[in-house]
Amino acid sequence: MRIDEIIAARQPTFSVEFFPPKTAEATEQLYATAAELARLEPDFVSVTYGAGGSTRDGTVEITKALKDDLGLETMAHLSCVGETTDGLAATLDRIAQAGIENVFALRGDPPRGEEDFVQPEGGLGSAAELSAYIAAGWDFAIGGACFPEVHPEAPDLETDLTYLKSKVDSGAGFLITQLFFDNQVYFDFVRAARARGIEVPILAGVIPVASFAQTKRICDLCDATIPEPLQIAFEAAGGDPEREFELGIAYAAQQCAELLIAGAPGIHFYALNRAPATRAVLGSLRASRPWERVRGDAAALTKASE
Repeated sequence: MRIDEIIAARQPTFSVEFFPPKTAEATEQLYATAAELARLEPDFVSVTYGAGGSTRDGTVEITKALKDDLGLETMAHLSCVGETTDGLAATLDRIAQAGIENVFALRGDPPRGEEDFVQPEGGLGSAAELSAYIAAGWDFAIGGACFPEVHPEAPDLETDLTYLKSKVDSGAGFLITQLFFDNQVYFDFVRAARARGIEVPILAGVIPVASFAQTKRICDLCDATIPEPLQIAFEAAGGDPEREFELGIAYAAQQCAELLIAGAPGIHFYALNRAPATRAVLGSLRASRPWERVRGDAAALTKASE
């Protein structure tokens, strides 16, 4: 089923992001994680795509397997890095032949060791170009990324939103945010996007922290901010894995509940291929159903998904 149709029909949606494993052991871990989370009935899962196509084949294979073997609705990530349009077309054909109906269109990060993105010869230069290319030749639901704290390469929010609008105009029918911890950042971003004429649903990207050191490294890579009170709380845990895990779950559950009460159309979990933290938070949300509480003024957040 197309994800844009899922979002339109279900309020809210829950989804999980995985990455293609590189070893047999990691593959077993991923399937075990996906099978465990499948019991909580996520609305869809996505599979990332390595820089320079380093996991291109794995992305399609894993996405197909999760759909065929576990019955999960799936979305394959696709990026422009290191790809010609012919290569992109071949991958898109493989995705379609696998019965996958959803593609997440990304420009992609430069390969490891390279600082700047370089448009490949015979390839595309942006996620907006990729979205337009997909929309012109294939019948996929197209998703796009957005950055509540502004894309690292954008000089300011207005510039970032101008580009984001072009991505939506090119075919992206829904957006998923980069991870964030301060919900006000998301609320402000969505209001600014709506004011800019961006009306597609904007799903909130959340990472339930299981390891503070690992999460901090991820935040450093993507320029996501950890609020000072949360950082102090994790530092007070003294590196104890159990205390960090409990704190991460408690914070993510509260963060997601607030987002859903305010009318966020969905939560997209960055699970890092492990089940326990995401399972705990999603299970708590399924049980408590915070979105059924009085929402107040949620019109700006739900405008395009009602």
